[in-house]
Amino acid sequence: MKKLILILAVLSVFAFTSCKDNAADKVNEENVTAAANRDAAAGELPVMTFSENEFDFGEIEGGTNVEHVFKFTNTGKAPLVIVDAKGSCGCTVPSYSKEPVAPGAEGELLVKFNGSGKNQVSKTVTVTANTEKGKETLVIKAFVNAKEGVQGAPAVTK
Repeated sequence: MKKLILILAVLSVFAFTSCKDNAADKVNEENVTAAANRDAAAGELPVMTFSENEFDFGEIEGGTNVEHVFKFTNTGKAPLVIVDAKGSCGCTVPSYSKEPVAPGAEGELLVKFNGSGKNQVSKTVTVTANTEKGKETLVIKAFVNAKEGVQGAPAVTK
């Protein structure tokens, strides 16, 4: 029984070591060139450069719709594609072009705010794009005055 196990072990080792191919012999020069070009192009990413990352609407009345256009430039070496833009709540709605922005070209992102809340309000817009970071963050602020006649819940008396 021991001899049988020993023979099987020797045959297994022989089978595994004799089947090795030289991996360098299988490399195709065309594939190497294509991989080098792909890797070189991978470093050429778009860069989304905003003229401002934050905007303050100042003092607004509650329920007043306001909007601001954030302008940006693609300072990278590849076309910039905005995949998504989302506000931090339903009161902040961004809109943007679905078309790629060429290197050196400018684009715009419109942000609408419906004036909800009261006192100092700060909201964010997260822009998802094909940049190195993948996400850019914009901030809008406003001091929202409460609507007249709305002072909160009425007092309960007994």
